[in-house]
Amino acid sequence: MTILTLVRHGETDWNAGGRVQGSTDIPLNDTGRLQARGVAETLAAENAGREVIVVSSDLSRAAETADIVAAALGTTVRRRLPGLRERSYGDAEGMDAQTFAETYGPWHAAEVPGAEAWPAVRERALAAIADAVAEAPDGVDVIAVAHGALIREVIMHATDGEFPRVGERLPNCSATVFRLDGEGWEMLAYAGVAN
Repeated sequence: MTILTLVRHGETDWNAGGRVQGSTDIPLNDTGRLQARGVAETLAAENAGREVIVVSSDLSRAAETADIVAAALGTTVRRRLPGLRERSYGDAEGMDAQTFAETYGPWHAAEVPGAEAWPAVRERALAAIADAVAEAPDGVDVIAVAHGALIREVIMHATDGEFPRVGERLPNCSATVFRLDGEGWEMLAYAGVAN
């Protein structure tokens, strides 16, 4: 059994401006670094006395968030996993939310030219998580820092689509916690909030 905590990266200027980032490599801003320190302190307190490994997406906003989390836990990031990258949003990357909605419709149902297919996002996310968990020694938990849309896909997998509900979002530096036991997933803490 492994406890897996998925953490969304801290805020970037594109997050603050309501722009679609996707696979574009946008760094944390100062607010994002502050958020990362906050979640790092929380995770350090919750995991005091427990061994944990930290992994992250290789995009800089997740990588820097993971570095801050790992430092608070007294460790370093074990691996940067391209499989934990955010979904590529194709032609929508860089668009603001209003333009996106006017061009493609509701977020959850949008068909965007050049965007990565949702099943592909889920497949690579689950494969990356499986790799990280397989590398963790028995009794060692995993903290993975990734991205909102990717984490949503993992939550949907773990809850058979019950969560997140339409209109819910995962705030920057939110943490969603699962218990993994073989092939079984159980969500222990959910970070989604209404838009």
